[in-house]
Amino acid sequence: MASLTTTPFQKSLVSTIVIACLAGLSATAVAETDDGVERITVTTQKRVQAIQDVPVTVSAFNGEMLEQLGIVDLDVLSEITPGLIIQEQSPNNPGFVIRGITSDSGSSQASPRVSVYYNGTDISRSRGSYFELFDIERVEVVKGPQATLFGTAASVGALSVTTRKPQEDFEAGITAGLGNYSARNVQGYITGGQPTVQGRLAFTYRERAGYIENIAANQPDLNGIERFGIRPSLRFTPNDDLTIDLVYNYEKNSDTGTSFKSRRFAPTGGDTSPYSFVEASGSPVAAAVFGKDDLGIDRTVKDLNLTLNWDINDQWQLTSISAKRRFDSLEVFDADGTQAWFLEFAEDATGKQFSQELRLAYSGQKLNGFVGVSYFDEDGNQRVPFSTEESIFLNCMGMLPSGVPCINADGSVTILTPILTEGAFEVLPYQGYFQNFGEHSAYSAFFDLSYALTHRLELTAGLRYVREDKTSRYASNFGNSVLAGVPLLPVASTDDEIFSADGRFSSWLPRFNALYRLNDNLNFYATVSKGRRSEVVDVGSVHSAAGVVPRVDIIPAETVWNYELGFKGSTASNRLRYAVSAFYQDYSNFQVTLQDDAGNFYVDNAGNANNIGVEAELKAAITPDLEWFANLAWIDAKIDENSSNGDLAGNRFRLQPEYTLGTGLLYGHDLNRHYRMTGSLLYTFRSDIFFEEDNAPVAGFDISQAAVQQTSLRLGLENSQHNWAITLFANNLFNKEYLVDAGNTGAAFGYPSFIAGPPRMVGLELRKTFL
Repeated sequence: MASLTTTPFQKSLVSTIVIACLAGLSATAVAETDDGVERITVTTQKRVQAIQDVPVTVSAFNGEMLEQLGIVDLDVLSEITPGLIIQEQSPNNPGFVIRGITSDSGSSQASPRVSVYYNGTDISRSRGSYFELFDIERVEVVKGPQATLFGTAASVGALSVTTRKPQEDFEAGITAGLGNYSARNVQGYITGGQPTVQGRLAFTYRERAGYIENIAANQPDLNGIERFGIRPSLRFTPNDDLTIDLVYNYEKNSDTGTSFKSRRFAPTGGDTSPYSFVEASGSPVAAAVFGKDDLGIDRTVKDLNLTLNWDINDQWQLTSISAKRRFDSLEVFDADGTQAWFLEFAEDATGKQFSQELRLAYSGQKLNGFVGVSYFDEDGNQRVPFSTEESIFLNCMGMLPSGVPCINADGSVTILTPILTEGAFEVLPYQGYFQNFGEHSAYSAFFDLSYALTHRLELTAGLRYVREDKTSRYASNFGNSVLAGVPLLPVASTDDEIFSADGRFSSWLPRFNALYRLNDNLNFYATVSKGRRSEVVDVGSVHSAAGVVPRVDIIPAETVWNYELGFKGSTASNRLRYAVSAFYQDYSNFQVTLQDDAGNFYVDNAGNANNIGVEAELKAAITPDLEWFANLAWIDAKIDENSSNGDLAGNRFRLQPEYTLGTGLLYGHDLNRHYRMTGSLLYTFRSDIFFEEDNAPVAGFDISQAAVQQTSLRLGLENSQHNWAITLFANNLFNKEYLVDAGNTGAAFGYPSFIAGPPRMVGLELRKTFL
C-alpha cells in the first residue's frame, strides 16, 4: 500500500487548496445573481448525457472555453484537467499520462496505454497522436480503464477530441496574431450549405522562432515551431434520420528541433544551464545518413474519417465509423547536447492505420446501451540511425588513454583520428542503425448496458472481448569501426537481415458501474473496471556461438484493476458544479520503458505496482460576469516495495507529480450595447517529478524537476456590432524556468540532456467573424 505520510509543505499546500475552495464557495453563496455555470453534456458512454449522470470520472471542455483560455496545444490541457499530464518534447514525441501512468513509447512493437481518440477513432500510436487544437467542438478526458467505451488502448483512460462539424447557415471567422520570438499565427474557418449538404473548411498556421539560441553554424535555434493544418469536412443529411460526416485532416510540422542541453560540457563561451544558449552542431553528414541536413522535425499526418449515424426509430440507432490514418515523421537530434560530433541520432517513424467500428445503440426509459464489433489494423516501423566521428566517440566515452578532454576548456573539440592513424585519415565518420517493425490487428466484440432499477439507482455493466494478432520484426547494421575494430554501439548487428516473431493473444475486459441519485442535484457512483496493455512481442538480436541470432521475449500483458468512488453535483441554481473521486489501482506485470547501452528503448516487466489518488473539480458563477474554476489531484503512484520488483522497487512513476492544482477565472462584462470586456486568468501548480523510472541521478546529475508554478493571463475587447475582438495574452507570465524532460537518449551513454520549457510568451490576437 502506498504511504499516506505528508510533509509540512504538503500539509500547507492542502490547507491552501481547502481555503481557496472555501473562499470560492463563500463568494458563490453571497452572489446575488441567479445565473449559473454552463451545463455540460458529454458522449462518454456513446450517448448524450449530462456530465453528472455519467458514472465514471470525466473532465469535459467545449471549444469556447479552450478559445477563452487560449489553449491551442495539447500539453496545456494538463493545466485544466486533474489527473492528466501531457508532455510535449515535440510533435513527434508526445507523452500522455493519466493517473501516473505514461504512454509515450515510440517502439512499433509496444502498445499504447492511453487511448487518444480523434472524431471517434483511435489514433493512440505515440508518433502519430499529436494534432493541433483548432476549430474544436469538445474535449473529454476519461479516467480509469474504459475498454468497452474506448478500446483496449484505454487501459488507464482516454482523451477524446471532437472537431466542429458543418452547419447550414453561413459563418466564417479568422484570427491572426503576433508575439515575441517572432511568433505569428492565423486560424480560420468557413461553413454553410443547403438542407441536405453542408460543408466546413478550417485551417491553422503557427510559427515561432526557437527560444533556445543555438550558436552552432548552419543550425537553427531550438524549440521553434512551424505547424500547418487544414480540415475540410462535409455533412450529408438526406433525411431527418440519417447523418453522414466525412472529415479529412492534414497536418504538417516543421519544428526546428528539441533543445537537448548537456550539463557536463558548456557551449563555447557559455554555461551548462538548460535555459541558456546551446551549441548543438549535429552531424556534418546528416543529409546522407539521416535524410535531413539540420536539426529538427519533418512530420506529416493524413487522416480520413467517415461516420454514419442512422436513427432507425426512436429507440435504435446504428453508427458506423470508418477511418484511415497515416503518419510519416523524421526527427534529427543531437543527443549529447554539445558541439562534439558525438551522439547524433535521428528517428524515422512511419505508420498507417485502418479501423472500422459498427455499433448498435438502444435508448429507452430504463435500459440504455450499445453492442458492437470493431476491427483495427496498424502497420508501423521506427528506424533510428546513428552518426559519430570515431575518435570523438571513443575519447568522450573514456576509451582512449589520450588525456585529451572530450571538449576543451575553450569549447573546441579535438579530433584525434590523424594522430591515431598516423595521418592516414583526417576524420573517420561512423554510422549505423537499428529498426523495429510492428504489425498489429485487433478484432473486438463489445457491449455496454445501463439499467435503471429505480428512479434513483442505475447499474451499468460492459464487456469487451479482444483478439490480437501481432508480428514484430527487427533489423540493424553496425559495422566494425576502424579504430576499435568492433561496432561502436553494443548492438548485435543483423547486417540488414530482418528477424521476426509473432503471437496471438486474447482477453476479456469488463467494467461495472453503479450510479445513485441522492436528489436532483447530487449523484454518487462506484466503478470496478479492468484494463490491459497487451503482450509485447519484443524482437531483437543477440550474439551466440552460431553468430548473431534473433532474441525474442514475450513481455506479459500488463493488467490493472481499477476501483473508484465519487460524487458529482451542483447547487439548485447551478451556480456551483463539483465532482470528487477517489481511486485505487492494482497493477500486475507493470510494463516500463527502459534504455539499453545503445540508446535503444525497450519494454520490460517491473512486477507489481499500485496507484491511489483523489481528484476534484469545481466551477462556480461568482457573479454574472465572473466564473471561477479549480481542479486538483493527489496521486501516489509507485512500483511496489517488493524485492521481486528489482531495482525499481518503491520508485515513483515517471512524469507524475504527487500534487497538481489548476485554478482560474473567466471574465466577461458588457461595457455598453456594442462593447464587451473579456479576460481569463489561469494559475497552475505541479509538485516535483522524476523523468525516469530509476528515480536516480545519471552521471551525478539529478533527473528530476522541482515544483513548478505558472500563471497565464488574457485580456480582450469585443465589438458585437461588427463582430471583432482584440486580445492581449501572456503565457508563463512570471517567466518561470522549468524542465520539460531530462535524461533522454544521452543518459544511456552517461551524457544526460535537459530540455527547457517555454519562457514567457506574450502577444496580440485579432479575431473577426462574418455572419
